[in-house]
Amino acid sequence: MIVVMTSGTPRPLDAVADQVRRAVDRLLAAADTQAPDELPRAVADAAGELGAADAVVHLADLQQRQLVPLPPAGSQEPGAAPLGVDSTLAGRAFQTLQPVSGAGPGERVQLWLPLLDGSERLGVLGLTVQPGTALADEPAGLRAFASALAHLLVTRNLYGDALLRPRRSRPLTLAAEIQWSLLPPLTFSDRSVTVAGGMEPAYEVAGDSFDYAVERGAARFGVFDAMGHGIVSAQLINLVVAAYRNARRTGRTLRETADGIEEAVDLAFRVESFATGLLCHLDTDTGRLSWISAGHHAPLLLRAGRLVRELAVEPLLPLGLNRGLDHTAEAPVGTEQLEPGDLLLLYTDGVTEARSPAGEFFGRDRLVDLVSRHLAAGLPAAETVRRVVHALIDHQAGDVVDDATLLLVQWHGPPGAT
Repeated sequence: MIVVMTSGTPRPLDAVADQVRRAVDRLLAAADTQAPDELPRAVADAAGELGAADAVVHLADLQQRQLVPLPPAGSQEPGAAPLGVDSTLAGRAFQTLQPVSGAGPGERVQLWLPLLDGSERLGVLGLTVQPGTALADEPAGLRAFASALAHLLVTRNLYGDALLRPRRSRPLTLAAEIQWSLLPPLTFSDRSVTVAGGMEPAYEVAGDSFDYAVERGAARFGVFDAMGHGIVSAQLINLVVAAYRNARRTGRTLRETADGIEEAVDLAFRVESFATGLLCHLDTDTGRLSWISAGHHAPLLLRAGRLVRELAVEPLLPLGLNRGLDHTAEAPVGTEQLEPGDLLLLYTDGVTEARSPAGEFFGRDRLVDLVSRHLAAGLPAAETVRRVVHALIDHQAGDVVDDATLLLVQWHGPPGAT
C-alpha cells in the first residue's frame, strides 16, 4: 500500500481520501440548508474534518487584480484585507491553478488552493494545517474538497448577492450590470478546445460582449461590438446576444443565425443602431473553422506562437443595417482548416485601437506578441488573457475610453490526439 509519512508514522493515503470525502459530505449537507452568506461557516466547519483551521474563501474581483475574502457568516461588514493576485502566494495559486504552501501562523503551514469550476477560476481557499501531516506534504489531496466548494460557490450564487458583492471593488454602472449578467463563464476547456475571454472596463463596460457554447464535436462562439455607449448600447448588445443564442440553440446555420440577429436588431432599432460581430463554428473533430463577419475585425490565426494571417472574408454590413439599407445578399462564409494547437484571437476595436497618453496605439503586433509570450511561458489561457487585458489597461494609464473585449480559442486536435 502507498503511504505517506506523518511525524515519522506511516499513514495510508486511503485514510486521507476518507477524510476528504467526509469533509465534502459535511460541506454539501450544510450548504443545502443554509443561505449563501452562511457558506463561510460551512467551509470552516468542514475544514475541521481535515484537521485544518483558518479556512477563508477568497474570491477574485471583477478585474482579477485582488482576491477578496468572504466576510464571516451573517456579517454585513467586509472581511479581511484583499490579497494581490500579482504579489502574494494566494495569487500564485490563482494564476497557476496549482496549490501553493508557505509559512502560516505559529508553527502551522499555510495552504492556498485554487477554486475552479471546471476551468473557470473563482478564487482561492486559504487554510492552515499542522506541519508534517499528509495534507501539508501533499496539498493536492485537497483538490476534491476545493472542487466541491467551487461548485457550491457557483450554485449558491444563484440564490443571493452575498457571494457577488465582495467581487466588486466599486459600484457597476447599470449598463455594466446588464453586461456581466449576460456573459458566460470567462473560461472553458476540455480535450478538444479551450476558450478564454476578457472584457474591460469592468465597471463601466456597455457595448461589447462575447458568447460561446461547446458540445461534442462543435464549438460555437461570437464576439460583438454595439455602437455607442451607456444603457442603450447595453440594451442593443443584450438583444444581439439573445438573438444569437436563440438561433444557435435551435440549430440554425451561421447564415441563418446572422439573419436572425439582423431581423431582431432591425425590428427593434430600424437602422438607428447596429452592432459589428463575428459568428464562428469550429468542428472540434476535424478542426474545420467556418465564420461570418458583420463589419468586424478579422480573427487572427496563430500557429506555434506566430501570426499566420488574418482570416478575412467579405463582410456583411454591421448587424441591423443590412435589411434597412437593402443589403440582402447571402452572407459569405469563410472557411479555414486548423492544425492541432492553432490559436484564434477575436477582439473588438477597443483592444488594438487603444491609445497611450502619448497617442501610441496598442496595436495588433503587441497583442499577438503578448499572447504568444505568455502561452510560451506555460501560463494557462485564462491567465494569459488576464495579463493581456491588464497590459491593455496599463497602456492607457488606466483610462480605458472604449470597451475592449478579447476572446482566445485554441483547438487541441481531433479526439484521441496527443
